[in-house]
Amino acid sequence: MLKRHLFRVGLAAVTALAIVGCGGDDAATPDSNNDSASSDAAEATLYISAIPDEKITDQKAKFDKLAEYLSEKLGVPAEFVFSKDYADSVTKFKNGEVHLVWFGGLSGVQARMAVEGSQAIAQGKADPKYKSYFIANKSTGLKESADFPAAIKDMTFTFGSPGSTSGRLMPTFFIMQNNGGVAPDEWFATEPGYQATGGHVATANAVADGTYQTGALNYKTYDSLVAEDPKIAENTVKIWTTPFYADYNFTIHPEVEKAFGEGFIGKVQTALIEAPADSDTLKAINREAIIPAKNEDFDGIKETAVKLGLIDS
Repeated sequence: MLKRHLFRVGLAAVTALAIVGCGGDDAATPDSNNDSASSDAAEATLYISAIPDEKITDQKAKFDKLAEYLSEKLGVPAEFVFSKDYADSVTKFKNGEVHLVWFGGLSGVQARMAVEGSQAIAQGKADPKYKSYFIANKSTGLKESADFPAAIKDMTFTFGSPGSTSGRLMPTFFIMQNNGGVAPDEWFATEPGYQATGGHVATANAVADGTYQTGALNYKTYDSLVAEDPKIAENTVKIWTTPFYADYNFTIHPEVEKAFGEGFIGKVQTALIEAPADSDTLKAINREAIIPAKNEDFDGIKETAVKLGLIDS
């Protein structure tokens, strides 16, 4: 299955090699070479992926709609490829198995560091000012406050995925900012846990179930769950909201310019930004609108990750 998702790197070069290797036909004309290259480009598929921060089935249904929209707008086949975890989405992008990925801030930085020339091209309108919630099981008796909830130090606590910006990186940053710089593993009385699968939904459920007394996750997921899931609404409470930071983004692989033609990156960016209000495209990423993004927008995320020792500079 992996093979059919492999990125078509250097289509023109591959086509040329195929012509030479098939019977050694040195008489192939320039026109026939161009026709073959055009044919291969026309058959190329734009593979899309995303960090898995919700249920697998829910995410696939949503991103299939995004793929349909981009296919229609760009005039090329587009297909969603599921990534089993945050690291897998970065690996697939690094290996050229996917071309366009909806990353979190940290995973996007990791992907762009791994692939020279890759670009963050779009983000949700809300993403330059993103935030996390710290939540608690109602049995703890904790209430919402503008002050950092220092009482969580003596309670069990779970982050989301280790590679999550809003579920691990920035909560870690703000915990350390409010405790004199002590890392969470040393600060909490009990070593904090992580959610290997299920993303932010898993974090909310772990706190609602009482598996952990407290935890951190992105605000959009929690607000949606409180509105839609009685278990979350009845058993958890938001206790603290972090300051703003930059987060999610669409990052694109530079080789799409070879596979789909010069200027294709700009076309993808335009198509994303022009996604109609209330469309399935925007629902896929739970955003009201999409705006342009650039790599520099996430320098703060990179600096924070380096400072915390999560990535190398």
